[in-house]
Amino acid sequence: QVLLVESGGGLVQAGASLRLSCAASGGTLSSYTMGWFRQAPGKDREFVASISWIDGSTYYVDFVKGRFTISRDNAKNTLFLQMNTLRPEDTAVYSCATCYYCSGSMSSHSPWDYWGQGTQVTVSS
Repeated sequence: QVLLVESGGGLVQAGASLRLSCAASGGTLSSYTMGWFRQAPGKDREFVASISWIDGSTYYVDFVKGRFTISRDNAKNTLFLQMNTLRPEDTAVYSCATCYYCSGSMSSHSPWDYWGQGTQVTVSS
């Protein structure tokens, strides 16, 4: 059983940056592709980015490309999401998730198995 705990959210103004962290316990992340998701009020949860356990390759959805960077530190069992040039439409609860031995293109339809509770990101205009 892997436990994921996100941190780093907060209230910022448009154009600011935040760095989210996702700390894992109860297992090693080295064999998991990791992902970030977000859910805005009244909207479905949407996939944001992923990073492969195989070679560290990353994937981003179009609306965060060039602004967000996903990274991982397997030695510290931690996943990160650096978010720059934040926009009000980025306001959401951000959650991390694991996908055991997953590879290839990732999406919300991939077999994500463990989820964190999320951290709130609010961007004011």
